Amino acid sequence: MKPGTVTPATPYAALLLRVTLGLMFLAHFYWKFKVLPGGFHTWWANFHANAYPGLVPWYAISAEVAGALFLIPGIYTRWVCLYALPLMIGASHFWLTRKGYFFTAAGAELPVVWSIMLIVQAMLGDGAYAVGSIGAPLKARHTG
Repeated sequence: MKPGTVTPATPYAALLLRVTLGLMFLAHFYWKFKVLPGGFHTWWANFHANAYPGLVPWYAISAEVAGALFLIPGIYTRWVCLYALPLMIGASHFWLTRKGYFFTAAGAELPVVWSIMLIVQAMLGDGAYAVGSIGAPLKARHTG
């Protein structure tokens, strides 16, 4: 295959990645409210305990909500990925400095891979069956 070649499977690969990312954001959001001991309040308080500015938890929530709500149907896919990318880079830094890299020690491995997935999705675009940008015709699209 030549570099830059788009195969018939490319839009479906972007679809699979887009839906996977959206479901990961959804699962992570659910974890904050239902699984984390102490719930959302504990998660929010950890930002203050770790001396993050007050804007950071608001940004983190907005990025996760955008990822969960917009990536699955494929709305503004590239922009949502780029908006959520600093969140994942920050999470990578947070866990790398505290626990190291490897996932087995609750390290930065997952947020690093998640960051790369966001970059790849931003490069690929919407993929198949994306709603696309608001205001664009609502139809199933097979190209990014």
